[in-house]
Amino acid sequence: MPIVDNAVYVDGVRTADPDSLDHTYEAMRERNGMAWIGLYRPGDDEIASIAAEFGLHHLAVEDAIAAHQRPKLERYGDQLFVVLRPARYIDETEKVEFGELHVFLGPDFVVTIRHAESPELGTVRKRLEETPDLLRQGTQAVLYAILDQVVDEYEPVVVGLQNDIDEIEDQLFSRDPSVSRRIYTLSREVTEFQRAAAPLVAMIESLKRGEDKYDVDIELQRNLRDVLDHCVRIAERVEAFRVNLQNALQTNATLVAQQQNDEMRAMTQVSLDQTEQTKKISSWGAILFAPSLIAAIYGMNFDYMPELKWHIGYPLALLTMLACSGVLYLVFKRQKWL
Repeated sequence: MPIVDNAVYVDGVRTADPDSLDHTYEAMRERNGMAWIGLYRPGDDEIASIAAEFGLHHLAVEDAIAAHQRPKLERYGDQLFVVLRPARYIDETEKVEFGELHVFLGPDFVVTIRHAESPELGTVRKRLEETPDLLRQGTQAVLYAILDQVVDEYEPVVVGLQNDIDEIEDQLFSRDPSVSRRIYTLSREVTEFQRAAAPLVAMIESLKRGEDKYDVDIELQRNLRDVLDHCVRIAERVEAFRVNLQNALQTNATLVAQQQNDEMRAMTQVSLDQTEQTKKISSWGAILFAPSLIAAIYGMNFDYMPELKWHIGYPLALLTMLACSGVLYLVFKRQKWL
């Protein structure tokens, strides 16, 4: 069912629980009360009914139907259209899940349209119903409580992202090859979170500028100022996260380049060592080649070979072998091949 909760309040007290939108409109007019209609992924028919009853601006209605809007606050006469991007941190997957909440606000009605599981507006409604003095302030109190809930739900997200960044800093120097992908993924989440949270500062400041004009209760002003302080702190921390991740990405690139240089240096050293070994092997092969050639020639045992009957043939051959080997050894030694 698209209607999650639906009530009419009079002087801060819940007085009716209509079972349909038409009954809500009737009860609201009969009791001269404030209607708070909570919808979850409604269809076009429900939105069209509400738009017709409360005279919502057609541009705001189009945004609510299309969804996928950026956080913003727009005023149409005595009505407000607010888009919020709530977020929650999923511990199991270490991911941030973003939602979307549209709020239509008029003098005597509040319509909330959720497109995700968060924020938990049931908690907001219950808290307000338990404090009639606050709810008696009307739709402005409802908007404050919704903003407060969204900002409160940002806190666990900040903690989760901080833990992820701490883990990345540990991974950086452990040469984990998956750290680059994790930094990139986390950077996208931080950027998305910044787009959701940062605009709230300007939105709340805009609301505060209209406090005197719309006669906002002094206690409500203080509460709204407290929400603004939380928003500023969260925005500052998220900006710090973004800078940390940029530094981590640069550090990782430096470490990867250093590792590649070390690997290239090691490969070059191996190649040099192999070249030295090849020189030594080639040198000794050449040194041994000369005696082998002489021995091979004189070992052919042909009957008609000159020098074959020489008495000095054998010692001469040995001396020639030694002389050739010695000369080649000195040449290679001088060339530093040996």
